[in-house]
Amino acid sequence: MACGGVAHLCRHLKMAGGAGLAVRTLSGCSWVRGSGPAVLNRLRDEAVLRPGFLSRAEEDTLTSELEPQLRRRRYEYDHWDAAIHGFRETEKSRWSDASQAILQRVRAAAFGPEQTMLSLVHVLDLEPRGYIKPHVDSVKFCGSTIAGLSLLSPSVMKLVHTQEPEQWLQLLLEPGSLYILRGSARYDFSHEILRDEESFFGEQRIPRGRRISVICRSLPEGVGSRRPGEPPPAC
Repeated sequence: MACGGVAHLCRHLKMAGGAGLAVRTLSGCSWVRGSGPAVLNRLRDEAVLRPGFLSRAEEDTLTSELEPQLRRRRYEYDHWDAAIHGFRETEKSRWSDASQAILQRVRAAAFGPEQTMLSLVHVLDLEPRGYIKPHVDSVKFCGSTIAGLSLLSPSVMKLVHTQEPEQWLQLLLEPGSLYILRGSARYDFSHEILRDEESFFGEQRIPRGRRISVICRSLPEGVGSRRPGEPPPAC
């Protein structure tokens, strides 16, 4: 895969490689960086990033379908569990055929054949100044796998080990990318979306704009589908 719009970022990170931070290279570009080789190896298959998972046309398909529903809602600054600031959200179970085909691709890429996806897909719209605080999704609402599509704006997701905060990972979430959190990345690391003033990937500034994420989750083990009206997790 060609580096495209982040070629300058790849070159920058290669030059910064001697600064004591480990950088994992994906298909010639660096979209994942961590505190050291140990955390990169530990999360190699558990914090997965697929840049360019969506084509531009697929991004437009999802955005166009979501805009009318999101436009009817106001941005909020007080989430039920205090995890999100500057957001509006909704949940969808009915999609156009084109969007359903995209979600089927997410299912195939992120979830095992033995896993059941929650029927309600969480759609989270962050304004340019919005952010998601560090949190671990409740096991009441989410199973072992979380998969999210990023639309409109790049952002930086940071994972930090809940017991060993010196162990961390950053994912550069470009529009059209798919991230997958499972296993230890899901349960042992908090995750967050950095606010605009903190939005750096290494030394590279990643300006924040409006960001929409489309988030699929596996069903919690031994639990039926979440009932309508129950609050979704943060991200």
